[in-house]
Amino acid sequence: MARWENGPGVLRGADVGIPVEIAASYRARTRGLLGRDGIEGALLLTPASGVHTFRMRFAIDVAHLSRDFTVLAVCTMPPGRLGLPRLRARHILEAEAGAMARWGLRPGLRLSVETAGRTH
Repeated sequence: MARWENGPGVLRGADVGIPVEIAASYRARTRGLLGRDGIEGALLLTPASGVHTFRMRFAIDVAHLSRDFTVLAVCTMPPGRLGLPRLRARHILEAEAGAMARWGLRPGLRLSVETAGRTH
């Protein structure tokens, strides 16, 4: 199993390559998108199976990903909500509301993440 580290990457498998910020440490996952007014690309929380939008400033799209990066579900969450965890989810992808539809992310799609010299 690959060891994840915080940092930048590129998400492949959608209609376009998506710049992604990886949040692998407890501190980075806890902070997530809190305190931000938006995000270019997406935030990958790993490991994670659920999210909330308490104290968020904007609505987000959330994709639950399995261990092999297959999209299990995609939903939009307004601020102040608690999302239910997905039992098979190992990773969570967050982006501004509407972004995942533009990228063509849908359930069943298999993704990969490229980081500095590695593909997950």
